Formats: sequence, C-alpha cells, structure tokens
Amino acid sequence: MANLSKSKLLAWRQCPKRLWLEIHRKELLNFSAATEATHQTGHTVGDIARRIYDPTGEGHFLDLKEISFAELLAQSETLSKTGHQAIFEAGFSANGALSLADVMLPVKQGRKRAWRMVEVKSSTSLKDYYRDDAAIQAYVTRAAGVPLVGIALAHIDKTWVYPGKSDYQGLLVEHDLTEEAFARGEEVEGWIAAAQSVARKRKEPAIGTGDHCATPYACGFADYCSSQEAQAEYPVHWLPRIQTKALKEHLAQGTGELRDVPDELLNERQLRVKYCTLNNEIWFDAEGAAADLAPHKLPGYFLDFETVQFAVPIWKGTRPYQQIPFQFSVHRLLRTGKLEHREFLDLSGKDPSKKFVEALIEACGQRGPVFVYNAAFETTRIKELAERFPKQKKSLLAINERIVDLLKVAEARYYHPSQQGSWSIKKVLPAIAPDLRYDALDGVQDGGGAMDAFKKAIAKECAEGRRHGIDQQLRAYCGLDTMAMVKLWKNFSNQN
Repeated sequence: MANLSKSKLLAWRQCPKRLWLEIHRKELLNFSAATEATHQTGHTVGDIARRIYDPTGEGHFLDLKEISFAELLAQSETLSKTGHQAIFEAGFSANGALSLADVMLPVKQGRKRAWRMVEVKSSTSLKDYYRDDAAIQAYVTRAAGVPLVGIALAHIDKTWVYPGKSDYQGLLVEHDLTEEAFARGEEVEGWIAAAQSVARKRKEPAIGTGDHCATPYACGFADYCSSQEAQAEYPVHWLPRIQTKALKEHLAQGTGELRDVPDELLNERQLRVKYCTLNNEIWFDAEGAAADLAPHKLPGYFLDFETVQFAVPIWKGTRPYQQIPFQFSVHRLLRTGKLEHREFLDLSGKDPSKKFVEALIEACGQRGPVFVYNAAFETTRIKELAERFPKQKKSLLAINERIVDLLKVAEARYYHPSQQGSWSIKKVLPAIAPDLRYDALDGVQDGGGAMDAFKKAIAKECAEGRRHGIDQQLRAYCGLDTMAMVKLWKNFSNQN
C-alpha cells in the first residue's frame, strides 16, 4: 500500500477521479498559468514564513531539492525526537498517508519535548477547506509518534502595511485549530481508506465534469475530462450572470445546450445572448449607443492601467495583494480627428506609484471625458493613489469625476455571437475591429501576462536585453487596449 500525500488526499476530497489521474495518468496534468503563479506565490510566502518563525536562522529547513524523500523522513524523525529548533518542511508517514509540515516549533511541556505545527497559506482568510488540511496534518503527525500539542493555520493579513527594510513581522496571522483538528482523527482515517481504494482501481472513476472541477482548486485534468464528454454546440455557460434560483436548478439537471434553456428562465440580456447565438445575428442599438456618448464631447482621453500585486510586499508603505499601477496608456482624440498617444512604464524595480501619479495627471489634462473599459478598476486604483499621495489627491479625484465607462455602453447596446456571453474588451474588439488582434502581439497578450512580465523585468537577474524586450511588449499591449477603446468609441458614436 503506497502512502498518499496530504495533497493527494485533498485531491480525493475534491474528486476521486482527480486522485486516480494524479496517480495513474499524471502526463495528462495541465495547470493554467494562473495556477502556476499561485504555486509560486506559495513558495514565496513559505520563504518569508521561515524568516518570521526563525528570525535567528538557527532552524532546520529540509529541502527536497537537496535531499531524497527517504532522507527527509529520517531527518524529520530524528529532529522531532532530539531537536530544539524550528523545523521547516518536516515529513512524517503513518497509516498509509504522508504529510509535510510547513513549520514545526518546539514547545515546553514539563520536562518533555513537544511540538506545535503551523500550516502557512498565501490566502488572506481562513478557508473552510483549510480545516481538512489541518486535520490531515495533525492526524499523520500524531500517528507517526510525534508529540504534537497544537496546530494553527497562518494566512496573510491583507491590512498589514510593509514598513520596509525586510521586516515582515506581522505579515501572517494565526488561527488555532488544535481542538477541531485533533477531534477529526477517525474521519481522516476514513478518508485515507477511501482514497487508497480509489488509488488501487484499474480504471478511472466515471465522474463527469462540474463545479467540483474548479472548487476549491482548479483541477489540472479539467481539459482532459472535458474532452471525454460530448461537447455542447452552444454551451449554457455562455449565459451571463447566472444568478436566479430557478435557472441554477434547471442547469443543475444537466442541461448543456443553450437552445434547451426555456426563455421564461432568462432575463433580457440572457435572452439576447441566446437569440443572437442561435441565429448567428449581431444586435446593435446604434441609436442608443450614440445617445449614451453624445454628452461627452471631444477632446476625449482613452485610458488603461496595468497593475502588479505581491502577496509579500516589496515596497515600503504597500499592503499584501495591493494593486500597484506600473503602466498606463492614454490616447487623446481631438475634435479634428487627430489622435495623440502618451504612456508611462517603470521597470526600474522601485515603487512606480509616485511617478505614475505625476505622469497620469499630466497626461489626462484638465478637461474632457476620460474613457475606460470597466470603470470600477481604474477609479478604485485612482482612489487608492489619492489616499497614498495627499498632495495630488484633488487632481487624481478630478480625473475620476471625468471617467466614462465604455463597458456599460457595450453591455447595454451591443452583442455579437462571437462574444460567447462575455463583454470583455478582448471579446468585443475582434467583432468590431478584426484588424486589431491581441493574439498577434508578441509575448504579453493579457493582464496576467503583463503582471508576470513586469515581475520578470524588475528581477535582479533579468538581463538588460531581456528587460528591453519586455518593455516593448508591455507598451504594445497596453497601447492596444486604449486603441481598442478608440475603435469602440468610434463605432458606438457612429464616427467611423
């Protein structure tokens, strides 16, 4: 009987088929870029946790990159019996299961040595499924004979502000889960037995796709499982904003085709998507779109931001996961039809915020509408910058007063079947201006890619030539975003 790691037991908890595939068909695994980024964030937070829980650096880090798993288990056993310092990534095995503990801290219990475990997460809250995680860790560790007297879950405090100078004390906040985790031993034993049974099966379990494919974690086998099922010609997930109980219940019955969803269950926008999709027709309220935009006279500014966020802040005065703008593009359209472009991008590695603010105020001028696509994003970032830089607060908030949201116009006035239920600019633009293509860009083609490219560019090991290439890719991408808005405005205003 092979020992199952905590991650495999949690995979079984999510979907038995996922566990089976992880063991028997691992070559089918395909994690998204977002999932890979999440994994990297977890490693970063783990590194900082070692500095927080072992500020003197006297603890033991058992690194699987340097030692075998067998060595790790042996060293963990020895250190848990004789050690007096913190242990990081200690491994334990018992009753068909394995666990790797993020942090093991020695505690005094009379004259005997005991341990307290801390599981570290890169999220900003205590998720319910983390309780399963803690229960497994506690069970395996205690079953392995380790005198574990407590277990806690530590996650990031999103309100914490980085004081600078590599001082990360206060970044993590703990929740004690000892009583609950220790009480679930029999439950965990049942999970191990059931998971072992699935692991021994010769054929993969017959489980269809569903909400469990993304909850609580995105499954790397989702593409494979979907490929094994009959694909709907017009899938129901193209319906926007599925919120009503009646519609959710209907879809839960397994209805996969959009054409099979009764009209009476759909709101006006959903009906529009259904009708346009099934009939391959474009819907455009040109008169309404023009009327929406008529009050906003030229010259107009078309604005887009790119931002970066760090689970572990690197700039003084910033918070975990705070969206920090590092780039903008502004296209200015004059009444004569002349189009001007201004932009800002800072790849120095220093906090770009102050220079960003100064350049933004200058680029947006004093008057004229500032068009954006999804105003909630830009206006929120501007408000945050206004709080950070009181001297520029009035000028920044004045920009917010001028913002006009082209997304609202698009949602209310336009739909093309190729949008597949989405009004993201990357879906609307190809329908209106097929000559402008995000997929033709070199390297950076979306916001996630822009954030990842920025992080690579500011890394100390990034060569100057590579940094220059990223600079050009970012400028091309952000510039396309605002040129796309110009195209949409012209179409909606009947200015083509």
